[in-house]
Amino acid sequence: MATETLVPLESNPDVINKFLQKHGVPTAWNIVDVMGLESEMLSWVPKPVIAVTLLFPLSDAYEQFKANEESEVLAKGQEVSSNLFYMKQCISNACGTIALIHAVANNTDKIELSDGHLKKFLDAAKDLDPNARGTLFVNNDGIINSHKELAQEGQTQANPNEPVNHHFITFVHKDGSLYELDGRKAFPINHGPTTAETFLEDAAKVCKEFMARDPNEVRFTIMALAASD
Repeated sequence: MATETLVPLESNPDVINKFLQKHGVPTAWNIVDVMGLESEMLSWVPKPVIAVTLLFPLSDAYEQFKANEESEVLAKGQEVSSNLFYMKQCISNACGTIALIHAVANNTDKIELSDGHLKKFLDAAKDLDPNARGTLFVNNDGIINSHKELAQEGQTQANPNEPVNHHFITFVHKDGSLYELDGRKAFPINHGPTTAETFLEDAAKVCKEFMARDPNEVRFTIMALAASD
């Protein structure tokens, strides 16, 4: 059982694609960098895009926004598709891997996932609640060990005892809505209507909101799970 703090995954498409392929995602789908959020730069991203990941700095401004957002959603309520796969993060620095699981799990109708640790995990987790999914993940040595292995392949030397102030989340399109999936939050966030055709642009708008909340920060990285060229 993995109870220790992990070394975080780096936002490096080469490393992340190794992780995905190791866990049964075919090479027809790849993680690619999104170089900018303006229309022209978004047009460079291969289509279709089925998930967007955002790596962003955790700050006091963000934590305050997160608390206010959760309170507002609890007060007003929101619709969440019963087909959405969401899990809680129950181990430190696993947000990169959880972001990738969210990306794949919500697109199994498009991704022909091969047999392996990830497919077994998703099959076992599909009927569980988000907390139980998080616990199941912590006990999945196959996925945890490959996280550890690939975390060492990044260009940045990291150790699990250093404080980490960046966090991965995923955006997906499910049943006509754009969802933000963050294992640190109390629940998924429904950001409103989207379509398969407008998903990347709609997710980019939400990413811009993250950047606007921390205007002095430049350490944002956006990647897309997209069809291979």
